[in-house]
Amino acid sequence: MYIAVAGNIGSGKTTLTNLLSRHFNWYAAYENIENNPYLVSFYEDMQRWSFNIQIFYLNMRFKQMVELQKMKKPAIQDRTVYEDAYIFAPNLHDMGLMATRDYENYLSMFELVNSFIKAPDLLIYLRASTSTLVQNIQKRGRKYENTIRLDYLQNLNERYEQWISNYDKGKLMIIDTDVNRFDENPDALGNILNEVSAEFFGLFNEQEVVEEKTKKRRKK
Repeated sequence: MYIAVAGNIGSGKTTLTNLLSRHFNWYAAYENIENNPYLVSFYEDMQRWSFNIQIFYLNMRFKQMVELQKMKKPAIQDRTVYEDAYIFAPNLHDMGLMATRDYENYLSMFELVNSFIKAPDLLIYLRASTSTLVQNIQKRGRKYENTIRLDYLQNLNERYEQWISNYDKGKLMIIDTDVNRFDENPDALGNILNEVSAEFFGLFNEQEVVEEKTKKRRKK
């Protein structure tokens, strides 16, 4: 079983991924922030480093997803490759921060990667207003994030909403983090754990039914 947490910068993806992985004993795959050689440079000069950082994330997440698909135990991923391809890359291109030839090259590589991976069995989307994102970004105090433009976050939010409204790759759960402060409120976290548990074990049972049917066909 493969679960993924999606959401804008500062929406709480890493926090929720960590909480869920610890509670359910799932393997967790996180964004490689500390070892990203482009992150600081990207926020200093987005136009210069946009293509480089998107390729870095494409490579990193492809490796993660290949590993996750080989695992016997359930796994959860902090952000998906689909967000890079359908939200971040086109946003950079439309804002004039990524050249058209680089954008087309990136999409071509993504389509190749996409042919080798499977979508999450359950996607958890963390919806957050721009003000909540800014508050969370300021709270965690990463220096390189101080230069994030407000219009950049707003554009990303609009693209996330459009993507989620058309999402059809698997089961979807939406959590409004403006009102559901699971990082501060134990009751709010408990509600999420109960909801995820119901979705997860429903998926698990569905998988068992499929496997049982497959075994019966093989016996015939």
